[in-house]
Amino acid sequence: MKWSVRKLVTTAMLAAVAGVLMSLEFSIPLMPVFYKVDFSDVPSVIALFSMGPVSALCVEIIKILIKLFTVGTNSNYVGEFSNLIGAFMFILPIWLISRKTESSKKGMITALSVSGVLRIAWACFCNACITLPMYAASMGVSIDDVVRAVSAANPAITNLTTFIILATIPFNFIKIGLNYAIATVLFYRVAAAVPALRGAGA
Repeated sequence: MKWSVRKLVTTAMLAAVAGVLMSLEFSIPLMPVFYKVDFSDVPSVIALFSMGPVSALCVEIIKILIKLFTVGTNSNYVGEFSNLIGAFMFILPIWLISRKTESSKKGMITALSVSGVLRIAWACFCNACITLPMYAASMGVSIDDVVRAVSAANPAITNLTTFIILATIPFNFIKIGLNYAIATVLFYRVAAAVPALRGAGA
């Protein structure tokens, strides 16, 4: 695949911004300490709609590396692994749907909505079957111990099921919704100023 200098530079710039944004994560009330909100998906979505899935995937991979080199990990790399899996879960569905909707605003919103549902569903499975067990193993404790630890933030969380319902689903809904909403607004503002960006990744 041949990349123009502009595409290479733009991808690198968006990746750098995403890396910074990923490092500026913050907690929200009633959520586990390792659940952090950041806005690093915003540059990825812009890269996806303006330059295509490969560019977006590069942004996702580079931002994780930037965060690891500059800040490190507070989840024994489990959170970063989960983010990498999530990258594939949002890039491919969005790209496939947007290809059929000619990058219209309605098509973009549809693609992001479908992606959001898929990502939340995947997050539930991933937390229950992959990342929570990995996190527990890396800390040398059981999954029940992890659940009990996070129940300090939300006493209603008493087992894995309530963890998924009261933590995983609302957290991902908030994080994904905020990122997608901001990305949509910014993309069309940038596209209006630089029309060549709109549909450039088709």
